[in-house]
Amino acid sequence: MFSNISIIGDGAMGTVLAMLLCEKNIPVRMWGYDAEQLKQIQSAGENKKFLPGYELPSSLEFDSDDKSIMTDVDLIVSAVPCQFMRPIWNRLKENVPKNVPIVTVTKGIENDTLLCPTQMLADVLGDSLTAVVLSGPTIADELARKLPATACSACVDEEIAKQVQHTFNTAWFRVYTNTDVIGVELAGAMKNVIAIAAGIIDGIGAGDNAKAALLSRGLTEITRLGIACGAKPQTFAGLTGLGDLVTTCVSPKGRNRSFGERIGKEQNVKQAQEATESVIEGVATCESVIALADKYNVEMPIASAVYQVLFENKPVQTAIADLMQRQLKAE
Repeated sequence: MFSNISIIGDGAMGTVLAMLLCEKNIPVRMWGYDAEQLKQIQSAGENKKFLPGYELPSSLEFDSDDKSIMTDVDLIVSAVPCQFMRPIWNRLKENVPKNVPIVTVTKGIENDTLLCPTQMLADVLGDSLTAVVLSGPTIADELARKLPATACSACVDEEIAKQVQHTFNTAWFRVYTNTDVIGVELAGAMKNVIAIAAGIIDGIGAGDNAKAALLSRGLTEITRLGIACGAKPQTFAGLTGLGDLVTTCVSPKGRNRSFGERIGKEQNVKQAQEATESVIEGVATCESVIALADKYNVEMPIASAVYQVLFENKPVQTAIADLMQRQLKAE
């Protein structure tokens, strides 16, 4: 178990994990790229912007200094939105201590490089980095309320995965282990694209039959591309695949689903994005997924339809009609 932890990122997930660890009496420091915003969180005793309504523990420390946040630490948590990870870690890299594992809770695929978060960290910090993924159906608001939840600690080093498992496991948050890092990361990223489609279905009132079809066929697409990228098929039937997909597609708290619902109710992309303070990871991820599908020659009709709606102004009803009229085939 790790005993001194620094969390990079002051969003909802970074905040709720800090709360969880503090409750276990583990020393935690939180860093944010905007020192003034971090100061506001500290003085309010609450993250009003990203996780309002929950009092932060008095033991949680805040540190906006790039060097001191990396001092006397034995585990680092990266809770930075995917498309901002590279500049943040380029800023911090000269202070990152060697041999300290980094746990990433980011779900996405970098647009220019098509790298997943652990791959991006290795690209910035060096291949000797020990990277762990903590992922699963983890709506931050529900974790803050201590509702039962599960996640997966994934690392090629099984012992490190177990240490992270024991560090984050609580009576209400059960953590499993996995060694399929790429599968866990791709599942967590791609489900956000399907969640946008699920929100669109909710927005137009297409019904539960349509959503059930979307989830099952969407999971087929996710699995197909994941296997092409070297992931294990069974990963996509587990917590980080099916589990995370279901949560993100049905939860009213899901940012990507809610964004899609606004699109279904005829808001444009800009309006739908501006309706929330949080980053809608699925929008940028959709571009990366389509690029990966092209690279590996993988058919992804649902993801392609989402891309056409978001980036090519294709009408939602036309996109759905085109999906329904595709050539008939066996499941």
